[in-house]
Amino acid sequence: MKIQLSDHFTYGRLMRFTLPSIAMMIFTSIYGVVDGFFVSNFAGKTPFAAVNLIFPFLIIVGTVGYMFGSGGSAVVAKTFGEGEYEKANRYFSLFIYFAAALGVVFAILGIVFIRPISVLLGAEGELLENCVLYARIILLALPFYILQFIFQSFFVTAEKPQIGFVVTVFSGITNMVLDAVLVILLPQEHKLAGAAVATAMSQVVGGMIPLFYFGRKNSSILRIGVTNFDGKAILKACTNGSSEFMSSVSMSFISMLYNLQLLKYAGENGVAAYGVMMYVSMIFSAAFNGYTIGTAPVIGYHDGAKNHTELKGLLRQSLAIIGIFAVCMVAAAELLAAPLAQIFVGYDAALMELTVSGFRIFALSFFFMGFAIFGSGFFTALNDGLTSALISFLRTLVFQLAAILILPLIWGIDGVWISIVVAELMAVVLTVLFLILKRKKYHY
Repeated sequence: MKIQLSDHFTYGRLMRFTLPSIAMMIFTSIYGVVDGFFVSNFAGKTPFAAVNLIFPFLIIVGTVGYMFGSGGSAVVAKTFGEGEYEKANRYFSLFIYFAAALGVVFAILGIVFIRPISVLLGAEGELLENCVLYARIILLALPFYILQFIFQSFFVTAEKPQIGFVVTVFSGITNMVLDAVLVILLPQEHKLAGAAVATAMSQVVGGMIPLFYFGRKNSSILRIGVTNFDGKAILKACTNGSSEFMSSVSMSFISMLYNLQLLKYAGENGVAAYGVMMYVSMIFSAAFNGYTIGTAPVIGYHDGAKNHTELKGLLRQSLAIIGIFAVCMVAAAELLAAPLAQIFVGYDAALMELTVSGFRIFALSFFFMGFAIFGSGFFTALNDGLTSALISFLRTLVFQLAAILILPLIWGIDGVWISIVVAELMAVVLTVLFLILKRKKYHY
């Protein structure tokens, strides 16, 4: 039976509606992990370190889609809740056109300036050349990467989360098949380029299929069509989505700082070990992100419809579900630390030992991560971009920046891993504080 944004949500209905979004985000992360597996095992340690060094920058330029997806879908969902269906579709079309145009501009600038950016991140020699090669190929597909991000949110708003999952599967299969063909079969000097082509083509698939779907008559409540420029709507979407944008940018910036600290404390092995943890962490955090994306349009709709009882129920149920997720994830991460490290870096005993010991500390952050991610997304869905942005800014930049600069001075390399746990714990305290302070305003 079709689930609509206007429905009453029980635990079961909420899980059924959000499950495609959770699966979509997890699968996206898995095919990113597969990409890292092929680069590490077939291209070598230096290309793998290069990918991990430059990828945070690529995430920053691609996160425009995440901003317009989360922020724009909040605007569109609330407009639907207010009963203005044509206006909602005009907003949707505007956000797609504007984000795609920004993607073209950012791609051109990125290709031109990628070498000095790589130098700034600490790359030199062979590592530098690998960074430039990989990034320039990925940047060619940047407009589609941005569209892929934005459509992941809007498929849920369109009440078609299952189609979003199918598109993600097609995109992931494209990446994994091309990885297997290009990285394994190409000569050693072209393997990294092959991995970049595989990733870029998967992004083209992930951006193009939804474009065709929403660009023609379909069975969803959204369709790309004629619109007019509305600077106010764009500003509102950017404000709403600023938390997600800030989160991605801050996390990417912090990843760069982590890499610099790891180069200092453990050399290239440290960067490679951190890369493994980031790949695995993407899968675990994807469940939280997927759940947040899945619930956001529902929250936005009921906020627009002034259904405060439903809003209160959605918050209570979500916190319980995230708590269960968190416990399961920490247990799984601790049990799988060695097997996962073996998959990526089993060819190097010292690197393997560093990765396993670090990951067992790092994994404790999953206890806290989901609450802060959902809290930020909850306020985005309520069109309270400022509160959402404050949670994200403090969580992903201020807390982590302080921790990564201070704790390694006390505990060395272990301080790098501990800093992530401490930052996430502080973010949960902040999220709880905001939920209490805003309770009367939003009647939840």
